[in-house]
Amino acid sequence: MNRTGWIHRRLASWLPAAALVLLAGCFGGEEPLSPEAAAVPAPKHQLEYWTPFSGGDNRFMTEMVDRFNAEHPDIQVKQTNSRLDDYYQRLRTAILAGNAPDVAIIHTTSLPQFVQNGYIEDLSEPAKRAGLDPSGFNPNIAEAATYDGRLYSVPLDTHALVMYYNKAHLAAAGALDGEDRPMIGSGPEGFEAFLSRIRDAVPPDVAPMAQPSTRIDSVWLWWSLYNQMEGGGVFYNAAATAAALNNPKALEALEFVNGLYEKRLIPPDINDAFKLFYDGKAAVLITGMWGTGAFENAPSLDFGVVPVPVLYDRPAVWGDTHTLAIPTRHDMEDGKRDAILTFARWMVEHGEMWAAAGHVPSLTKVVEGEALGAMKYRSDYAATADYVAYWPRHVKQWAMIEVLIREFERMIYKRQTPAEALRRAEETIDAELRQ
Repeated sequence: MNRTGWIHRRLASWLPAAALVLLAGCFGGEEPLSPEAAAVPAPKHQLEYWTPFSGGDNRFMTEMVDRFNAEHPDIQVKQTNSRLDDYYQRLRTAILAGNAPDVAIIHTTSLPQFVQNGYIEDLSEPAKRAGLDPSGFNPNIAEAATYDGRLYSVPLDTHALVMYYNKAHLAAAGALDGEDRPMIGSGPEGFEAFLSRIRDAVPPDVAPMAQPSTRIDSVWLWWSLYNQMEGGGVFYNAAATAAALNNPKALEALEFVNGLYEKRLIPPDINDAFKLFYDGKAAVLITGMWGTGAFENAPSLDFGVVPVPVLYDRPAVWGDTHTLAIPTRHDMEDGKRDAILTFARWMVEHGEMWAAAGHVPSLTKVVEGEALGAMKYRSDYAATADYVAYWPRHVKQWAMIEVLIREFERMIYKRQTPAEALRRAEETIDAELRQ
């Protein structure tokens, strides 16, 4: 860059528009700025926004931020996206160091440690000023973001497990009804028979059902089925001082999940179940609804999606919620806080844009609105939000989930039985709770 160009840019940050016009004529080598361009005001509030979207849903979030910025020249949001793997460690470090972002995505599973440690603000009063009424949210979602009657974050969605299916493979097995929906018999036996029928009909390189042999997917499925049982879904004792998941109902659900692997209805050693389904090499995939936006773009995939089947007593499915929270910053002015809540309100009120990624929006009026109703697939599972089984609120919950992942992996690789997996998990969790 030439010296006069550098001087012009430095002066542009503080000289009035009229002076810029004159200076442009004094320095050679640059076209003068028009009065209109020189007079564009800087935004009143610039917001730093952190997100942990590792998959395809980040594209939809970026589109939302860009549209908000275009509609709000006085509030400009800069999004910084990171992988989920180390996102929360980075966020906690930034808060403790005093350089936290202005607004950040926090899953409801992670909210307890942020609330109990004072890492995020109580938004009850600021939300009222911004016109955010908690009664407008789906009640199940709103409860997950509320503590002792206080709102600590603004829920954006729910993202839960759903069941995707390849129509061609199910049709080959005679497992589709007249409306192209899966025909599944009742109970665990009916679901096993459904998958067995598919296995007998599809080519050998097609998985009847795709699930990874490692990571969290088997834990999500187990938690869903365990919560479908009357009296199930217990994780801790009443005081949350000890684990309580080594019980007959938890074992029944886990034995069913393990049986799908043992009977090779879920083939062994699957690494990327998502890609397997995307490429047409899986008949059924139970994963998060965030897959919808990606599968719609698969060039040769004819798929459908339904809620996870009810195999036991009642509807229930694992899910979580993305929420917008304000990290604690003692120097934040009310004007910036109000700008953040303006952003948060806009985001939830434009939830149909986020639903394009596959998520169910948090606001009831958005879910019932024409825009979402016109979207294919979303209305097929929107009611799932009513019966999401969230993880218990515990400051160490993520550590406890990691214990389950390790023990379930050992089970899937036949290094222990389901009963041993639950016993070892409970012992490890109890040891963690005593620390």
